[in-house]
Amino acid sequence: MLIGDVARRSGVSARMLRHYEALGLVRPTGRTQAGYREYSGEDIRRILHVEILRSLGLSLREVGRALDDPGFRPGELVDDLVRRTRERVAAETELLTRLRRIGAAAPTDWEDVLRIVALLQGLGSDSAGKRQRAALSLAGEAPVPVEALVEAALNEPDPNVAGALRWALARSGEGGGDHALALLAAGLGSPAAEVRKRAVECLVELANAEATALLTDALANEDLVVRRTAALTLGARGVPDAIPTLVDMIVEEANDVDAADALSTLATDPALADRIVARLVDRLDGPDVGSPARQRLTQALADIPGDAASRALAELSYDEDRVVALTATYILRLRDER
Repeated sequence: MLIGDVARRSGVSARMLRHYEALGLVRPTGRTQAGYREYSGEDIRRILHVEILRSLGLSLREVGRALDDPGFRPGELVDDLVRRTRERVAAETELLTRLRRIGAAAPTDWEDVLRIVALLQGLGSDSAGKRQRAALSLAGEAPVPVEALVEAALNEPDPNVAGALRWALARSGEGGGDHALALLAAGLGSPAAEVRKRAVECLVELANAEATALLTDALANEDLVVRRTAALTLGARGVPDAIPTLVDMIVEEANDVDAADALSTLATDPALADRIVARLVDRLDGPDVGSPARQRLTQALADIPGDAASRALAELSYDEDRVVALTATYILRLRDER
């Protein structure tokens, strides 16, 4: 079979067949009387073998070795191909992610593109200082790669850089919109405790209704740190769903002063004040609440306005626990002096 026929049937160009011949990969068995290359059936099979091995990612040198070396071990080469392919896929995936993030930031010109690329490089730097400078540079009006910003915030171990990233996220158009919130919501469900903590801390910095809704949902999170962080912020924002967690924090002496402050903020609403008092009193009477916790609960009543709190304190002034009784009496005296 002449070279033109082989090229048509195999899909390998005549130029490539000549290249194979020059490398010694496939040599035509003979020549016609006119001097044209003539390929045998065995030659064509070898051409197909070369193409199959090339399709696996082998170089032409590796193809020649695979076909001609009797001691060649295909398993080792396959393992090497697997490693190289994984590295190539990882590199391509990284490039695709970077391109997608640049596109999502909606650059308007090449200056925006160059700036976004520089930001992505900064956020991915091994230097904490460079990561922090990249985060702080996001204060301008230029497009921001929000997905990269959220990912960096969720995975940043340095507290100073993490603070800068949360600040940048809050500045990026109310937290970057629905996509950023979806990423943060996913972070709340991460198997890694540190990621969950960073996710809720990011949401705390976002003062919009959507972030508040996510924080409200976080009150049911299995992570105690997430629940408590959410409750403190929700209390300051006047969300009554935080009341049970805030009272629990006082009992458990976990940021109890901040929890009491959050309850007093909620109690500026008279309807909520009565609910808070009822919750505090209910925990005071709980069988699993020791004396120190009862004292903290009594102290929390101090900044709850209204008659319900005063009545509760009056009753506690006769409590069997002397410290609780004295505390309630002292608070009542202060309330009378106001």
